[in-house]
Amino acid sequence: MKKLMLGNQAVARGLYEAGCRFVSSYPGTPSTEITEQAALYDEIYAEWAPNEKVAAESAVGASLAGARSFCAMKHVGFNVAADPLFTASYIGVNAGMVVCVADDPGMHSSQNEQDSRHYAIAAKLPMLEPSDSGECAAFVGEAYKISEAYDTPVVLRTCTRVAHSQSLVELHERDEKALKPYERNPQKYVAAPANAVKRHIEVEKRMLALSELAETTGLNREEMGDTAIGFVTSGTCYLYVKEAFPNASVFKLGLVNPLPVKRLRDFADKVDRLIVVEELDGIIERHLRMNGIRVDGGKDLFGLLGELSQNKIRAAMGEALPKFAAYDEAVPGRPPVMCPGCPHRGLFTVLSKLKLTVLGDIGCYTLGSGAPLNAVDSVLCMGASIGMAHGYTKMLGEEAAHKSVAVIGDSTFMHSGITGVVNLAYNKSIATVLVLDNSITGMTGHQQNPTTGLTLQNEPTYPIRIEDVCRAAGIERVRVVDPQDMAATEAAIKEELSADAPSVIIVRRPCQLLKYVKAKPPLAIDKDKCKGCRSCMKIGCPAIRFTDEGGDPEGMPSREATAASHSGGLRRGASKASIDPTICVGCGLCEQMCKFGAFIKPEEKEAR
Repeated sequence: MKKLMLGNQAVARGLYEAGCRFVSSYPGTPSTEITEQAALYDEIYAEWAPNEKVAAESAVGASLAGARSFCAMKHVGFNVAADPLFTASYIGVNAGMVVCVADDPGMHSSQNEQDSRHYAIAAKLPMLEPSDSGECAAFVGEAYKISEAYDTPVVLRTCTRVAHSQSLVELHERDEKALKPYERNPQKYVAAPANAVKRHIEVEKRMLALSELAETTGLNREEMGDTAIGFVTSGTCYLYVKEAFPNASVFKLGLVNPLPVKRLRDFADKVDRLIVVEELDGIIERHLRMNGIRVDGGKDLFGLLGELSQNKIRAAMGEALPKFAAYDEAVPGRPPVMCPGCPHRGLFTVLSKLKLTVLGDIGCYTLGSGAPLNAVDSVLCMGASIGMAHGYTKMLGEEAAHKSVAVIGDSTFMHSGITGVVNLAYNKSIATVLVLDNSITGMTGHQQNPTTGLTLQNEPTYPIRIEDVCRAAGIERVRVVDPQDMAATEAAIKEELSADAPSVIIVRRPCQLLKYVKAKPPLAIDKDKCKGCRSCMKIGCPAIRFTDEGGDPEGMPSREATAASHSGGLRRGASKASIDPTICVGCGLCEQMCKFGAFIKPEEKEAR
């Protein structure tokens, strides 16, 4: 039986079929759905961990206990998990362990482009790279076989296009695996220097054995066609090559670490021109050149930046591109914005007004950096805002401390913000931290976290109170505010900034998109009171627009007027605010911005 599946869904299916018992992950696009889908199988215990390091360590522990285990993360999460994974390569496994890392070429939802194959090479871990959903499911089973046969964790590398594209998957029954007995072996599992020295020898032996596997495994295959050009490729690039050059010879790599040598040399000898196609870095190309195998084209043709595609490959190879229908009407840009009613909007409006230096973090609130709020000065990585605020204020002194804040979300705080708060207290910082608690892990699609009181399966659990954690860490000044009350939020921030001690303000209001959060009726505009001053536009709410005074009687502006209002094309004073009732949730922030009382409730409009 075959079924159409997303790549992430197929990985979860592969886990089920391979007898995996334990899954621990931290959500990160494009890997998130793997764990959500795995949780749907009763045979698999699945959980959200506070961060990727804990997830990897938990998977190592489950493997030690004799269960096939798994953890998933995006590429930047692999950085967080690197510490345990590098040493897990030394201690090996009991039952099989697989780690999935989802890279994001093109940075669709990430702060950098990162080629995770470097980690597999550095950690001396085998890595498999599927090209489609069918291979996602099949390669999971192969990964567990390799893991147990070679005593090693195995990395499965996907990317955004594989994770979020659909193709057919051959379904199989579950191969139930009994728990493998645990046998105490400190020389293997205790990574003390005296033991690790000996284990390193075993790791190098293992890599030699895996190199031999690379020469024989069906994961790597030769597809001979026209020998004028031969492509060496892997992952989603394989599909691009097959579509762009369907008749060419291709050597498809499924095991991308370690790479074969003899088979690639034999393939190179059969073709007139050898081209390497890979995202992002030239790892396959470098391998070929280091082993004296000629390469006629690689990164010099395709570059180091962003995703590849069928047409990029055609263009780089000098081929004519297929013709597409062109549309006369220009499609306007649609930059991401906070949702109507987003609890972060009120806070960033206040921060923008106060003209503070804002050290940002990873989450929906990163959107506070965009126009018209323009309220975030820096974003680095998960949890970095607090440490950066500490270093920033320590170097620039008290004056800077009274004019700067760190912002971090509730899930990110649990991920890697707690140690930053401990550092503030321990090193006598006077930095102010704003924890934006929207009661969910928002940007990756509403996953539970340790503060929400629910597990991945939505079972009640012990909710971690952020204020208790901060006080336990040594922060005495801890308070909670509602960002919907901008006056109170502004007063609290000013008060804490004036203090000569570290402080935490928990800015708490649930995400507007949560099912239990009910929208209020949409607001309306009193056209007589609206002066066209555009103060309401400072909050960047997509429900507020400007149209000319003769606009639609229901307050719905024309497409042309809407575009003009966003670009500043309408003359100030000659236009009026308008509300889109289909998306307004009645949060009332615009009411607080307007000095003329132009925003009214529906009942007030009807009374007129």
